[in-house]
Amino acid sequence: MRSDPYQERARALAVEAGLDPDAKIDRPGQRPMPTWCLFRDAARKEKLARDAEAVASDIALRPQAAQYQNSPLKIFGKHDDATIAQMRNCMSVGNAVAGVICADGHLGYAQPVGGVIAYEKQISISGVGFDIGCGNMAVRLDTPFSQIESNVGTIIKDVHNVISFGVGRTNDERVEHELFDDADAWRESDMGAYRQKAVSQLGTVGSGNHYVDLLRDEEGFVWIGVHFGSRGLGHTSATRYLKAAGGKDGMNVPPAVIDEDSEIGRRYIAAMQLAGRYSYAGREWVVERVRRIIGGEVTDMVHNHHNYAWRENHGGKDLWVVRKGATPAFPGQRGFIGGSMGDDAVIVEGVDSEEAKASLYSTVHGAGRLFGRKEAKRRFTRTEMDGWLQSRGVTLIGADLDESPMAYRRLPEVIAEHSGSVRVQHTLRPFAVAMAGENEFDPFKD
Repeated sequence: MRSDPYQERARALAVEAGLDPDAKIDRPGQRPMPTWCLFRDAARKEKLARDAEAVASDIALRPQAAQYQNSPLKIFGKHDDATIAQMRNCMSVGNAVAGVICADGHLGYAQPVGGVIAYEKQISISGVGFDIGCGNMAVRLDTPFSQIESNVGTIIKDVHNVISFGVGRTNDERVEHELFDDADAWRESDMGAYRQKAVSQLGTVGSGNHYVDLLRDEEGFVWIGVHFGSRGLGHTSATRYLKAAGGKDGMNVPPAVIDEDSEIGRRYIAAMQLAGRYSYAGREWVVERVRRIIGGEVTDMVHNHHNYAWRENHGGKDLWVVRKGATPAFPGQRGFIGGSMGDDAVIVEGVDSEEAKASLYSTVHGAGRLFGRKEAKRRFTRTEMDGWLQSRGVTLIGADLDESPMAYRRLPEVIAEHSGSVRVQHTLRPFAVAMAGENEFDPFKD
């Protein structure tokens, strides 16, 4: 049996806390767990913080232009040292003008999820990430929840049967979209060879934290909420251009930042924009199919990316603003933000304030992880997860323990950290959730 690389330090932390590291903790439905396992995540984060220090030393060998050194970093909420160190490393590379860590932030690949960086004449491939154009869409129907309440179980089963979760398509319905006829977009992005694969994956949701939610608002009307991105198209684009830029794939690595007017910059931007359009098309397709199952007409719609780079003006400068797991929130702009499964979601609107300006008009994209996927599976049980959902009246199909609500922060607390830059328009309570099943393999999920 392979030894746990964090066990020794986790045991030491347990002793420092005055606990017996070998004392057993009972867990309903699972084998007892030794106390030291409770400290494993802390030991892991200590290691990641040390790794970030090593990356900082590497970055320091390639000095940043003086005008971009010590650019302002606005931090919302509380974060572990490793997340902040990772963000500061990102701010030390390229033409970084300003940065933000949103309250749902946590460690990501090269750049924190919940991290926002504004660049002058540059863009970060690492910052946009592998799931280019990942985002949320929500629509309100004129259907009252009371009209379908007795049929929720059947509806969510139909959703799970019609919509494809995981990698492949579970039905042979042909998906057509004008995007596939835009020859210029496929040529300029150099992604033409992936076109047919993209056709086959349009409208698939994937796994991980990607979902279809059914919710109700304060007035009792049904909403459909979805969260996913560009699937294999975005992942392949990011992988190709990250390699071409000489970047590295990993948690604590320097970000791959490229000039906007370089050959690779122009190609990558075209690929990113193509993947962004693809993401919008996929979410619209899924929402429409779910609407047909439920019935009713759409009376409101909110749709946004949260893994993307936008050309924006801040402080009189034209900048590329790279948001990785962060929702754009300009004054009057609305966003749909989902909590963990079973938690309320919200529709927010950006406000005009000094805090909003300091946030680069950005806010959270979700509740934010407290524990990584592997740690969540060690720490929580299916019984605990199912009990949480049942207590809130949520019907769940699919999902694995790594998406347990206990692995996430609580969304109201996270949103409260941004109260000076956004206001909540609607609170949406979920009553059904569909996700990929346990142990579903999906290389494009994050």
